[in-house]
Amino acid sequence: MKVNKIVVLQLMMSMVLMLGTASCSKKSSSSHASRATGWDVDSQNGTAARNAGKKQQAGPGLVFVEGGTFTMGKVQDDVMHDWNNTPTQQHVQSFYMDETEVTNGMYLEYLEWLKKVFPPTEENYKNIYEGASPDTLVWRNRLGYNETMTNNYLRHPSYANYPVVGVNWIQAVEFSKWRTDRVNEAVLEKNGYLKKGAKTNDVNAENAFNTEGYLMSPSTSRGASEEIVLKKSPDGRRPKAGKDGVVPEQANVYAQRSSGIILPEYRLPTEAEWEYAAAADVGQREYNIYKGQKKYPWSGDYTRSNKRKNKGDQLANFKQGNGDYGGIAGWSDDGADITNEVKSYAPNDFGLYDMAGNVAEWVADVYRPIIDNEANDFNYYRGNQYAKNKIGKDGKIEIVTTSTIKYDTLSNGKVIARNLPGEIAQVPVDEQETYLRTNFSTSDNINYRDGDKQSSRYFDFGDSESGSKADQTMYNSPKHNVTTDSLGKMIRKYDNSSKRTTLIDDKVRVYKGGSWRDRAYWLDPAQRRYFPQDMATDYIGFRCAMSRVGSKAEKRKSPRN
Repeated sequence: MKVNKIVVLQLMMSMVLMLGTASCSKKSSSSHASRATGWDVDSQNGTAARNAGKKQQAGPGLVFVEGGTFTMGKVQDDVMHDWNNTPTQQHVQSFYMDETEVTNGMYLEYLEWLKKVFPPTEENYKNIYEGASPDTLVWRNRLGYNETMTNNYLRHPSYANYPVVGVNWIQAVEFSKWRTDRVNEAVLEKNGYLKKGAKTNDVNAENAFNTEGYLMSPSTSRGASEEIVLKKSPDGRRPKAGKDGVVPEQANVYAQRSSGIILPEYRLPTEAEWEYAAAADVGQREYNIYKGQKKYPWSGDYTRSNKRKNKGDQLANFKQGNGDYGGIAGWSDDGADITNEVKSYAPNDFGLYDMAGNVAEWVADVYRPIIDNEANDFNYYRGNQYAKNKIGKDGKIEIVTTSTIKYDTLSNGKVIARNLPGEIAQVPVDEQETYLRTNFSTSDNINYRDGDKQSSRYFDFGDSESGSKADQTMYNSPKHNVTTDSLGKMIRKYDNSSKRTTLIDDKVRVYKGGSWRDRAYWLDPAQRRYFPQDMATDYIGFRCAMSRVGSKAEKRKSPRN
């Protein structure tokens, strides 16, 4: 009997301990308690802890591309034996990419905004709108009548959902920056951090929204107007005054990165990202992705569909043969003679349209014949130029104003604005950021480990003192020059030197994918070509990408035991 009492007492004590442990566990896992300190995080300094686990939302027009490994540069057909397509194993981090190419309609929205905020009739802004406008003369041909496209392709509503062309690489980058600001401006308005309608009403050059400017100093953005730039409490509500009529400081905050609602920047995809997204090996588990990839963004070795519903139909818009851009009238091979409306063909396994054909697309990378996977095989990209915020003499960050807009005159004479009012002025990083670092040592990394000496037959392999300065240039390319005289007249100097040995320099960019002008050979995602970054054509367009923050996959996978 005594034994039974002892057993009962032991059981009761165990239950008490279990209840106490459960109570403590429940308390420590409270959404208001920090896992690091146990403190209540509902305070001004607990934003990051409060928003822990908040997932990134996809920006407008973007689809998710889960990252992984793939063989970059693996072409199925290499009839020209092009040595710049050496296969390398690469890993790409998860990211988002535009579902379609940027269309005329999307680009016109950009132009209309520029015209409204920076009127071309004003002297200070006269080059902004013109510098962003696509080159519609790319449609002209010495022996072809294409004036209809020259006059109508960009602006006629019939072409609104067709990919924009005539845009050079620099213009595509500037569009991406503008898109970042407009999207985040809409996000902040939707979440109550900007006044409703502020993004469209009374916007001018002095109060245009800029994402980085807002994050660095919300109180001075949008013309420093407290009626437009609003504050909220940590729980997402508008702050309310207490009984004493004073609004608590911790309940009176602007949006921050730690709020989890501001999106990363829109940008051009890297070459590795574009090729990985186009190949879309995710849908072909039967393929050994460590050895190769599909020939096209779809399954199979042919450009025609083998599905019963649309058997025999072309799966992309490309040139069929000499003098054949779209087939016979009434029975068209690909449904187009020039470009075609986006989403006219089936998407690949990532849900991306026109990753082969229609228009080729700019990517972010500076072109080099060799992909240096010995230096890096993760998120490969050549073209890093690191910068930092410019600090003025007063110790404050310098914001670009109407009087400090910087313009670049391109080699073809086109004038383009490289920053706009409201943006933070940038300068290259210096020794303060690079000293004793092992991961980078300079601001400009375009030529890092660039050992492709064979591209310049005049490069001196021996003593550097034995050759001229021109002989020491890695890429001895033409140097066209544009200057202005004392009257402001533009003087163009075309480089006719016979000593130039290559067209490659630090201002040529990679473009990927075939176009309506290209044969099927170029539809392979691994094919790569280059073009000067300040020139445009009627067959190169672009689409934007956005980095993924947080987990690799959209749906968390349960850990395996």
